[in-house]
Amino acid sequence: MGEGISDYTRFCVDLRRQMWMVGVEEELRRLIWQIAITGKYISAKIHESNRKLAGFRNLYGEEQLALDRSSDEILKNQLQYSGFVREYASEEQDAVVLLGKGREKYFVTADPLDGSSLVDTNLAIGTIIGIHKESVFSRGRDTMVAALYITYGPLITMVYAAAGLGAHEFVLNREGEYVLSQENIRIKDRGSIYSPGGLRKDLTEPHLKYLEYLENEGYKLRYSGGFVPDINQILIKQGGVFTYPALQKSPKGKLRLLFELQPMAFIIEHAGGIATDGREDILSLKVEDLEQRAPVYIGSRFEVEKAREFLTAGT
Repeated sequence: MGEGISDYTRFCVDLRRQMWMVGVEEELRRLIWQIAITGKYISAKIHESNRKLAGFRNLYGEEQLALDRSSDEILKNQLQYSGFVREYASEEQDAVVLLGKGREKYFVTADPLDGSSLVDTNLAIGTIIGIHKESVFSRGRDTMVAALYITYGPLITMVYAAAGLGAHEFVLNREGEYVLSQENIRIKDRGSIYSPGGLRKDLTEPHLKYLEYLENEGYKLRYSGGFVPDINQILIKQGGVFTYPALQKSPKGKLRLLFELQPMAFIIEHAGGIATDGREDILSLKVEDLEQRAPVYIGSRFEVEKAREFLTAGT
């Protein structure tokens, strides 16, 4: 090992040590760490897929589906042998999967590879995880104990939040360790960027007026089409708003409550932001089925509350 690398790692705080320092309980620490490590295997699968796609764009549709399924299998198998997970619910599964023997402590939800359609363009994508203490068919505020997401981009980063213990970012270094990058991330009450999903022609009038307000206020448009990188941008830039609203033809929006919205709302709230469907907090919505969707406004307090004003005006 070179001297520079040795000096670097000597002063780094790795994921397991940081979770112990902030007070995450042991079983949850071990589960979060194992999921983070699983992200390395998924990343390797993504790189393998990109090599196959080079020069063969017509194969992309099939390769994307295989990549989604492979990521789900990698994650499910790792969780099954962890000894901590009773049930697993995934965007790639038709029903909740029993992984344990019925005595395990945690229930895990996953979007194994959010934004996989962006792989061939080499944009950042990610994995989204929710960790619950009881059945996922409830309100997130009643069941969630932790959430995390992994971003596969120029760097592989992981952000986790555990109940009452803040949101923290880690970077995967050259030695294969997740090391602390930012502890107790806090987003500002008001930001300067907005990430709006949905085609403009399909927007409702109140939402369109809200976007026009942001544009007139000079907000900068930042939208990649991937939920993980867009939320990560708001978190790391410490402010702004992401929205995928109710559309005229899709009043429930696009994003799934259980797999995407709950975990990100949990993380953003632990960083000082808020997340709503335009009226109610995301974490106050009860999950009725795995396919349940909801509109979302998530990020800095000012922008999200301003959206609520536009959406509830005159109702």
